[in-house]
Amino acid sequence: MVEGVFAIYKEEGMTSHDVVDAVRRLTGQQRVGHAGTLDPCAKGVLVVGVGRAATRQLRAIAGTEKEYITRVKLGWRSTTEDREGKVEQVFWPTADGRGRPPCLPYEGQPRGGAATGVIPTEKQVRQALAHFQGMIDQQPPAFSAIKVRGRAAYKLARKGCEVDLPARKVEVKEIELLAYAWPHVDVRLVTGPGFYVRSFARDLGELLGTGGYMEALERIRVGAYTKEHAARLADLAKSIGAAGDNEPTS
Repeated sequence: MVEGVFAIYKEEGMTSHDVVDAVRRLTGQQRVGHAGTLDPCAKGVLVVGVGRAATRQLRAIAGTEKEYITRVKLGWRSTTEDREGKVEQVFWPTADGRGRPPCLPYEGQPRGGAATGVIPTEKQVRQALAHFQGMIDQQPPAFSAIKVRGRAAYKLARKGCEVDLPARKVEVKEIELLAYAWPHVDVRLVTGPGFYVRSFARDLGELLGTGGYMEALERIRVGAYTKEHAARLADLAKSIGAAGDNEPTS
């Protein structure tokens, strides 16, 4: 019977619970857990523990640093701070960072919509990113699993209840601009536990005065568990099947 801690590469569209259920079916183990949720629209490393001894290690693994690649879309806001929510354009450029007129119309721009400002330059984006380096105060998203009076915040938010989660200290150990072409900002982040990339995307957009939300996210590392060594569920099924075929028969 399969037991231990290993990394699964979660595909977009699956919940972390979907992965845990799939591992339960594949391994025949009921005691299966993970060391930190990935949203359905995100992909990447999900550390899974199978068996009693392995699941006991997950809390410590969840406290290790994480590494992400994310794409932020500026000029828009989302009710969930990612592409799965209701999105609304909130910023229409008058010019790019060099004073040149933008190439209009932009996606979703209403006819006669008033322009609201100048597209941030790469220098301004880099300066904004620098504000997130180190220990910072971050307000978690309302659509999160954080408990509010014993209930997950996202369940209350889905019902239209106002959810105002208090800010908390989180750490950004490394932040690197990978690419910037309006309206997209690609960033690599190395963070401590409890960091929400959706909140980062929201806060980056607000700092730049354009609004913003997380359009894409890949978690490429959880502590020592990397993308390169993460198994796809299909590969895990094959390896478990092959191991079963090789078991001696009586």
